[in-house]
Amino acid sequence: MNLKDRIYVAGHTGLVGSALIRELQRLGYQNIITRMHRECDLTEQMQVRQFFEEEKPQHVIMAAAKVGGILANSTMPAEFIYQNIAIHNNVIHEAYQHGVDRLLYLGSSCIYPRECPQPMKESYLLSGPLEFTNRPYAIAKISGIEMCWAYNRQYQTKFLSAMPTNLYGPGDNYDLKTSHVIPALLRKFHEAKESNSDTVTVWGTGQCRREFMYSDDMAQACIHLLSLPENQYQALINNKQAPLVNIGCGQDVSIKELAQIIKKTSDYQGEIIWDTSKPDGTPRKLLDTSRINHLGWQPAITLEAGLKKSYECFLQNIDKFAVV
Repeated sequence: MNLKDRIYVAGHTGLVGSALIRELQRLGYQNIITRMHRECDLTEQMQVRQFFEEEKPQHVIMAAAKVGGILANSTMPAEFIYQNIAIHNNVIHEAYQHGVDRLLYLGSSCIYPRECPQPMKESYLLSGPLEFTNRPYAIAKISGIEMCWAYNRQYQTKFLSAMPTNLYGPGDNYDLKTSHVIPALLRKFHEAKESNSDTVTVWGTGQCRREFMYSDDMAQACIHLLSLPENQYQALINNKQAPLVNIGCGQDVSIKELAQIIKKTSDYQGEIIWDTSKPDGTPRKLLDTSRINHLGWQPAITLEAGLKKSYECFLQNIDKFAVV
């Protein structure tokens, strides 16, 4: 990508999209295109078509998605599968129709089987049953990967899929009904500290393991992929395999370890209670990141440093969350 190229970031207000905007601006990109949901509903084909006709982006980064934690996935499965499939159907097709050069479709590590060998290689896609609690979301994201691959094969497009590990950082969702584990725990521990509560209850046993990456690291990885020389980029989208690259840090922690780190970060002094009646989800999700590492990218922010940054951001924006 050149600094003057027209780059459309779909979903620019969310955790992922806002990190991408920050990184593109830091690097000096001059023609970043965005649209609020009220201006262009990506689930509506005619609105997406009109947007592409008017703006004519040269590159597209698809960060727009319906996302959430175990509770949200369990209670709104229809919304998760419908909205996510509708979004990528419309954006990928119109990107092809309007001659977009490079497109990066962002998914999730939940695309891999529940009992997947660890660490999870890109080649393990569709090698076993999915985790039931987020199966609709995972299937939607897998269909997006397949769509990129199909268009590459039939129309010689240059559409690439990137699967980030669990992300956190500025702009995260702290709604306890729909948030992922890190923002949910940051909020829970903060509220318990402010209310002088003796305990904080956390779902599950704490035994399952997760890999976490700061959103700014993810954004740097995405721009690194889109900026690869043509020969390296073409090697990633060859027709013999799904055009798929994992983005992660290569290390994981148990949820119990994570809770202890967040407890320390928030300076909470009480006790953690584990509600074992609630689901753990997939036992372990650690990505094999050798492919992107060999392309010259490594994460820079440790979990402890990232959580400290996230908590500081949470405190700066605390009025938005209506917390204690």
